[in-house]
Amino acid sequence: MTERTDVVELLKAQHTRIRNLLDEVMAAKGEQRKEHFHELVRLLAVHETAEEEVVHPFARKNIENGELVVNDRIREEERAKEVLSRLDDMDTDSSQFMQQFKELRQNVLDHAEAEEKYEFAQFSKIADRTKLENMARAVKAAEAVAPTRPHPGADTAVKNLAVGPVAAVIDRTRDAIRKAMG
Repeated sequence: MTERTDVVELLKAQHTRIRNLLDEVMAAKGEQRKEHFHELVRLLAVHETAEEEVVHPFARKNIENGELVVNDRIREEERAKEVLSRLDDMDTDSSQFMQQFKELRQNVLDHAEAEEKYEFAQFSKIADRTKLENMARAVKAAEAVAPTRPHPGADTAVKNLAVGPVAAVIDRTRDAIRKAMG
């Protein structure tokens, strides 16, 4: 029998992985930094898309001041997507990359903390374990077809559904080419 995970446990575990990758990018150099950075970009893109499609709509409807809380998180996500898009083609060992990455790192850490405090902490008060487990399955399904790169402007479930499938195919093709090229 497999252990059942609820959406809060799943997303907090992903936040831990994101924090670790942020640290790994900072500590590494050369090809290793580039690999850690590309893994981070992929995880953030997939993670944020799933949150935009599953978590934010639930929070909007069900938590106190949901609309305001979610709008704040979406603004943070959009800023991060814009920076990630700029960083994606930079030399990861350049001083310009590191300067912008440090700013991104702090923004991502602040964003994850705000999600955990203002969204996730309320979920167990408003939904039972079964609902939270179903949401975890929905997040995993959304991640399976999500784009693997940031796409500024695709910040809602509707926009993700319109842009996501095409972007996901393009992104996954780019990922395969990048991997094949070394």
